[in-house]
Amino acid sequence: MKLDIRSLKFHLWLYFILFAVIILLVLWCLQILFLNAYYQLMKTNEITGAAAKISAQYGTENFQSNAQQLAFENNLVVLLIDDQGDVLMSADMTGNTSPRKQPREIFEPLQEKLLENPEQSAVLTMDNPMFHNRMLVYGKLLTNNSGERELLFISSYLDPIGSTTNILKDQLIYISVILLVLAFALSFFLSRRISKPITKLTGGADRLAKGDYSVDFERSYYSEIDQLSRTLNYATKQISKVDELRKDLIANVSHDLRTPLTMIKAYAEMIRDLSGEKPKKRREHLDVIIGEADRLSILVNDILDLSEIQSGVEMLNITHIDISMMTKSILKRYSILSEKDGYTFENNLPERASAQGDEHRIEQVIYNLINNAINYTGDDRKVFITVTDLPDMVRFEVRDTGSGIAKDELENIWERYYKVDGAHKRTVVGTGLGLAIVKNILEQHGAAFGVESSVGQGSTFWFELKK
Repeated sequence: MKLDIRSLKFHLWLYFILFAVIILLVLWCLQILFLNAYYQLMKTNEITGAAAKISAQYGTENFQSNAQQLAFENNLVVLLIDDQGDVLMSADMTGNTSPRKQPREIFEPLQEKLLENPEQSAVLTMDNPMFHNRMLVYGKLLTNNSGERELLFISSYLDPIGSTTNILKDQLIYISVILLVLAFALSFFLSRRISKPITKLTGGADRLAKGDYSVDFERSYYSEIDQLSRTLNYATKQISKVDELRKDLIANVSHDLRTPLTMIKAYAEMIRDLSGEKPKKRREHLDVIIGEADRLSILVNDILDLSEIQSGVEMLNITHIDISMMTKSILKRYSILSEKDGYTFENNLPERASAQGDEHRIEQVIYNLINNAINYTGDDRKVFITVTDLPDMVRFEVRDTGSGIAKDELENIWERYYKVDGAHKRTVVGTGLGLAIVKNILEQHGAAFGVESSVGQGSTFWFELKK
């Protein structure tokens, strides 16, 4: 299997290994390279801390006993020396309090350092001439009650840690090998576990890109991937719905275009071959051609209107409009349907009902809702229109007496060319885009709208505009 160095699995594995290596490097540096320096710093802090406590007791009755206690606890040698070099007080880790002399090779460098330091204290690391080992020496000048200067001298042996370092080095070699092996195995396991659900999602996304909408993105044990799976499943459902609507759109537009084009061509041929010399027949055939051309024009205008509204290019021109007067004006257009086809329009409209909206677009909404009711109303051919003047809103309702809409289909009726299964449609007016146009216009207005329907009892479409 070819190694993909750009894959998530490889990068996770690499990061885990690098993390383990960095930890080991830090461990080696602290335990081997910096162990001696750390040990010396620790001893320096220890001796300066003890010196501060001893200095604080200087001149008190318990000075010597406290110095002896600190010397025992911290493995120190504590001396108090006068300016002649004589030892006035001595204490060490063995409990010995008898004065002891220290070689001048120790005091001379310490005195030079004390004179250079304004704080009159100093810490030195030097070789012990008596035992030939390294020692840490601290000195501080003190002044007694008589005004005489005395030197507080504290020393501690620096134990050789070479053997300790070698032991630690041997241990660290074994620890490093074990940790690297464990890190390699653990990182390989974790990288596969983390990348596996992402690989599955990628495979599902590839199938989705190829048009397979049956793909199901499985959930996993990671919250982020769970959320991504839910999002992709939702996107798959929506894309599938859009694809179905696209197919329906193409099929319906093709049908709506084919029928009038066929009629136009057929009647044009009839004029050419049969009725060209007969004025009455020619006029009838020309009326059919004009009517079908009007259908095409309405269809094209509806498609352009819907595209324009959805694109958001056209800004709304919000003004005060009278919904009641607008509805009365629109209903006058349908008088021919009342006379010719027996439609009855029963309305309940107040004198005035003023609201805020784009006059042209709201007129489209009312016109399309009435068209929809005409197409789907029952055999009684009745349509009921109501405008209600509410305290803060104006509500418009149009009700038909048709077969109604099932609850599971209510959300889809606002999509272009969506047709309710089993619904009886006369197609007296409209192009199948009316409700999609209504939805987009009302959403632009921020208006509430909806439909209430029961199977066998007709449907009521409504919207509300702010006053």
